[in-house]
Amino acid sequence: MVFIGMDHGTTGISFCIMSDEGKVLDVFKIGREESKQGLVSATEELEKRVDLDSIKMMAITYAMGDGINKILPTDKVEDRGILSINGAGKVTGGGTSVFSQLEQLDIDSVMIPGLHKDSTSLNELFRAAYSHQASPEKVSISYNAVKETGWSNFIVADISSNSVDILIEDGKIKGAMDACVGAMGVVHGPLDLEMIRDIDENNASANGCFSHAGAIKIAEIDGKVANMKNQLLENYKNGDEKAKLAIDTLIMTVAMEIAGLAVVCENEIEGIVLTGSIGSATEPFNFEHEINKYFKNKYDLKVISKESGAIGAAQIAMDVYNGKKEILGIEVDI
Repeated sequence: MVFIGMDHGTTGISFCIMSDEGKVLDVFKIGREESKQGLVSATEELEKRVDLDSIKMMAITYAMGDGINKILPTDKVEDRGILSINGAGKVTGGGTSVFSQLEQLDIDSVMIPGLHKDSTSLNELFRAAYSHQASPEKVSISYNAVKETGWSNFIVADISSNSVDILIEDGKIKGAMDACVGAMGVVHGPLDLEMIRDIDENNASANGCFSHAGAIKIAEIDGKVANMKNQLLENYKNGDEKAKLAIDTLIMTVAMEIAGLAVVCENEIEGIVLTGSIGSATEPFNFEHEINKYFKNKYDLKVISKESGAIGAAQIAMDVYNGKKEILGIEVDI
């Protein structure tokens, strides 16, 4: 018996295969472009690794997840749990093709919602302030963080192509800061005044600005998402001053956002969990060390796997299958 978790990420779709004892058996990733072009099949990749009949439940994250506010059976969810395919982030079609393949499988599955203004599990102040706070994989990342640390009051910092920080209080998600309103990621970031003017003057789209507002803006890098991140890290490694300024600025904005969430936590913060391809990085820079320069050992820092989105989704699948009725304050309705 195994459980599957799917993380619908920015650069690709990751899967975790987990045993019924909670052991991670395998994690693999399908590139968005490869999936869109039909070069790789999610079904075939799963079949290589596991007997599909042994899968007891799968937990899926998809896009913004703003069309649902509960964990629901996939076949009961309309429009794949999203209000619109338009909005923040590049659309390639790779994630859509993977979802379509999974729909054809005779496997019990649930969909994890995003965090947004209709999420009754969140603090009303966050819901009032922000229409959207985080996509569904941030829920699974947070669940994995709880499992890894045992903490009840902490902040999760997921830093990769975008940066999203989540506040967990009393074991429930209180609120989060999404990439378009808060800290920089490698690719995505908040829109500043110059970008707003460009949009108003029809020199750029809002989505185009969002997709170039991260560290790459400072490093003056453009191209495909995965390539831009690799180029930034390579430039940093080679001593490029713009790349160093870009990374240093990213880290500063993340530290600011974490500090802001810590201020509004009513309980004492037990620590900060770092994850994502940048948040868990040790080369060419150590993210934990660099961000701790701002915190000055004030918080206990814990780095978890950059695949925490897929791992946490598999953990949610296992716990939902075993009868859990609530995940981080989010109702399970199956």
